[in-house]
Amino acid sequence: MTGPQPATAYTHGHQESVLRSHRSRTAADSAAYLVPHLRPGQAVLDVGCGPGTITADLAELVGPTGRVVAVDTSAEVLEAAARHAAARGLSNVVFEVADVHGLPYADGEFDVVHAHQVLQHVGDPVAALREMRRVTAPGGVVAARDVDYASMTWYPEVPELDRWLDLYRRIARANGGEPDAGRRLMSWAGEAGFTEVTASSSTWTFATPERREWWGGMWADRTVASSTAGTAVAKGLADRAELERIAGGWREWAKAEDGWFAMLHGEVLARG
Repeated sequence: MTGPQPATAYTHGHQESVLRSHRSRTAADSAAYLVPHLRPGQAVLDVGCGPGTITADLAELVGPTGRVVAVDTSAEVLEAAARHAAARGLSNVVFEVADVHGLPYADGEFDVVHAHQVLQHVGDPVAALREMRRVTAPGGVVAARDVDYASMTWYPEVPELDRWLDLYRRIARANGGEPDAGRRLMSWAGEAGFTEVTASSSTWTFATPERREWWGGMWADRTVASSTAGTAVAKGLADRAELERIAGGWREWAKAEDGWFAMLHGEVLARG
């Protein structure tokens, strides 16, 4: 794919407060809709792989004869992903810098192309899906999963979390992304030219003391120490004092004995 590509701004950034969340992800909790379609010997492209925990699971599922190419726009995070794969003894995965809008791979090179929480951040998700389709072999599958921020719900009702959700969605759209991507995946796949699209959904829930402490603490840190925070201040959407108040709301929610938080993800398996 040639020519100028749509700008891509990764809203979260790759600070420790963000990677703490990404490193917790596995194929079981983030790609269960795809796992039944994986088998040894397949060639897989993992787009936007981040720290590589899902990537490593995919490499195990298609190994030892299959291979995984994992790409991200951040060379630094790819180095961490490579270390993770090496620590797990995997030799069938490579990590390369690439942009989903212009993948440096041949037509039909991969049996499976996977993207987890990527399309919500790209400048043109339909063009990205077209490019993912281009590098997928006939009979292969493109798998995409994205959260839908508007679906997020929680208890107890903490006003600062209402402000957090409104603010995050404003920041994401100011960066050119679509935070409510989950509900749009099926539509985007159709626009991208896929002739067979299977849509599904799944949720993450945080309702135990341990899960509340981890999720609330992580978002409290991300609210004040991530690219999201920097964008909020730079674009005049919030000041540091407000971000600190929102972080306090996350910590308040995390301490609630009846605290509950859930979020919906859209998923598609696209072929043709």
